[in-house]
Amino acid sequence: MMKKLTHDEISQNRSTLETIHEVKKLPIYVILDSIRSAYNVGSVFRTSDGAMIEKLYLCGYTPHPPQKEVLKTALGSTESVKWEYIKDPVELIKKLKTEGIKICALEQTSKSRKYSQVSFGEFPLCLIIGNEITGVSQELIDLCDFSLEIPQYGIKQSLNVAVAYGISIFELRKIFDEAVE
Repeated sequence: MMKKLTHDEISQNRSTLETIHEVKKLPIYVILDSIRSAYNVGSVFRTSDGAMIEKLYLCGYTPHPPQKEVLKTALGSTESVKWEYIKDPVELIKKLKTEGIKICALEQTSKSRKYSQVSFGEFPLCLIIGNEITGVSQELIDLCDFSLEIPQYGIKQSLNVAVAYGISIFELRKIFDEAVE
């Protein structure tokens, strides 16, 4: 018989704030560029903790801690996810490129590929998530090595930014984990 685990049973197999530095991180850096909703930002923090990314960069006018709406939705993950606010993402992207990190937009472009079509050799990578209305700017796309998109089958052209991030980051986690196993 299947039994739902209690919070205590689940917690036994999780890292703590004291041991989080010992956990091997997914070699992915994430840039949130001018996200409008503090709730989306908090959701991205929580998902980033779940996938255990390397670092989250909040850029442009993206809300950031200690804004209460970010903290409310993040549920403490602002403490377990390394993050930094950097106003201008262009300089950050140029810096990451010099460190050998591939730059990837989660965006529909003329050359985007399916979000599951990433090879192990493309890690470490930086995933850029853009504004809820305008997406990733052309200025940042021009700095990218490639772009990924999540196919849409209904009448809408896109997903909520936090949902799209969740789908893509866990697919990237799967690709990476399968390659190292």
